[in-house]
Amino acid sequence: MNLDGQSLVVLLVVGLIAGFLAERVVGGFGLGIIGSIVVGIIGAIIGTWLLGPGALNVSIGVGLVALIIKATIGAIVLLLVVGLIRRVS
Repeated sequence: MNLDGQSLVVLLVVGLIAGFLAERVVGGFGLGIIGSIVVGIIGAIIGTWLLGPGALNVSIGVGLVALIIKATIGAIVLLLVVGLIRRVS
């Protein structure tokens, strides 16, 4: 995959928005800007995998809003799993 400048900016902005929204929904995580971006990007991967054609096959739509929704759902799942692991250990 080849990322040009514009794609990289979109990836970072979507990651920041998704990570920020997931932190607000789950609560208890003060990750900062870099942490939110990382959680959002990983969440986008998880959300696309969960909601894509290979898994649940949920059609949210197309475009930037759909990407943010999928990334936020994935980031919420990620933070919930991290929270469970924190409580167990």
